[in-house]
Amino acid sequence: MKPDWSLLPEELLPIVSKNVEDCFDVVHARSVCNSWRSTFPFPSCLLRPSYSLPTFDEFTLESKDLCTLEKVPLFVFRVKTPAASTSPFEYFLGGIGRDDRMDLPSPFQCSVKVEIPGYDSTLMNMVDCQILSLGHQYRLVGWEPKDYRGVVFLPLNKKGREGEFVVILNYTNILMVLTSAEMKWKRLENVPYAICSDLVTFRGRFYASFLSRNTFVIDPYSLEVTLLMPSPQKPLNYLVASGNDELFLVEVTILNFDIIDFSRFTCIVSRLDEEGGKWVEVTDLGNRVFFIGHFGNVSCSAKELPDGCGLSGNSILFTNEPIFAYKYGVNTGSPEDDLNCWRATRENRVMILNTSPVLALQIER
Repeated sequence: MKPDWSLLPEELLPIVSKNVEDCFDVVHARSVCNSWRSTFPFPSCLLRPSYSLPTFDEFTLESKDLCTLEKVPLFVFRVKTPAASTSPFEYFLGGIGRDDRMDLPSPFQCSVKVEIPGYDSTLMNMVDCQILSLGHQYRLVGWEPKDYRGVVFLPLNKKGREGEFVVILNYTNILMVLTSAEMKWKRLENVPYAICSDLVTFRGRFYASFLSRNTFVIDPYSLEVTLLMPSPQKPLNYLVASGNDELFLVEVTILNFDIIDFSRFTCIVSRLDEEGGKWVEVTDLGNRVFFIGHFGNVSCSAKELPDGCGLSGNSILFTNEPIFAYKYGVNTGSPEDDLNCWRATRENRVMILNTSPVLALQIER
């Protein structure tokens, strides 16, 4: 018999609430009953703060209508299945939405609508999931400029600038910048007129990588742009922040640009030496797993992944199409292949079941 936690004396609830730290433990507690919901405030890290921003005319770049910039928390989660189950590992990566409908007999509080081809749409209750937070990303709502490739946001925290922020938009072959002080988009100077392959924030600064084989750090206060050396060797490259600890550059070699075959990619991985302002090649990611592709590029600890994810540490997973995880020094059996790089293994093939509204992955046992 499972205990009915709603029968716990109400005078004990404040004591319980003070000792619950994990945001999803709070979500689960709020789902017990209405009295528990009123005692546990909804976790601030799961809220989606938003900002009203102007759009701009794509020909004149002049301010036009309004749109919304929304902060979306990202997670990887897996529905719990019996330990004896022989089915493939299935888990999901994406944003989680709040559901406050009070007419439900057991309020979800935190749920996602999952749509997988071949299955009926379902509202998944996060109470039944193992969940790992992956940080957040920003999304534009109500506006998608032509050739839009993403947006990043940084608050300004220096004395006298509290409450201000800076937004950079990855748009066509230019970067557009907006400050809360001016609320007007303008082109960011001193960066190449070229496609920006990746744009991220790390330790209070912007980082941009271009197909023209340059990476830059951008100061949010002065908008000063500094070139990082050495420049990427490959045009296709990705920036991956490991929390607030380290920033990595993943450079990809494609043998034939006419046919994109992820299984034949090879990669070089470098870590940012922030003090030296340069990239240093690495061969070991420790216990990290990199997810590159849908919902941006994220890093997490393999030890913290939900049980049964089928992924081990020191690996990279591209989520654009069915593929195997990448590891360093994979022996292909061919003496012509260079071992001093990252390439696809042949362990635990990953299938992409769908990419919207969440990324659904299935890993073969």
